[in-house]
Amino acid sequence: MPVPLSDDLLAGFTSPVPYTVEAVAEAPRAPGVHMVLDGGTVIYVGRTGNLRNRLRQHLTGNRESSVLHEQVGHLLDKQGPIASAQDIADWLGLREVRWQETDNPEGTKEALVLALKPRFNRQVPKPR
Repeated sequence: MPVPLSDDLLAGFTSPVPYTVEAVAEAPRAPGVHMVLDGGTVIYVGRTGNLRNRLRQHLTGNRESSVLHEQVGHLLDKQGPIASAQDIADWLGLREVRWQETDNPEGTKEALVLALKPRFNRQVPKPR
């Protein structure tokens, strides 16, 4: 059962926007944390030193450039032939993304992954 998003976890994040190249062009070139949502459920949390570049990389890269890209590819591979980079970008384009600028992207991501356990994050950090 998905964990509902609390207002505390979302404080400082943008409103959800479609995960498209056009939408991520509005993201800042600053360090931060991003989350990908599917039907309101967080399916991936990532951190980066440049939100705009990383969000674009998830959409336009390949499986070696992004854990998210790789994980979505594996999901789509189970449904038919090997998914192309465009298949993965199209699937992501039907999801939403949110982001938050922060000077502590690692700590913010860790807290979100521990609380939400997103399906496409490979490793869940151990509670301290």
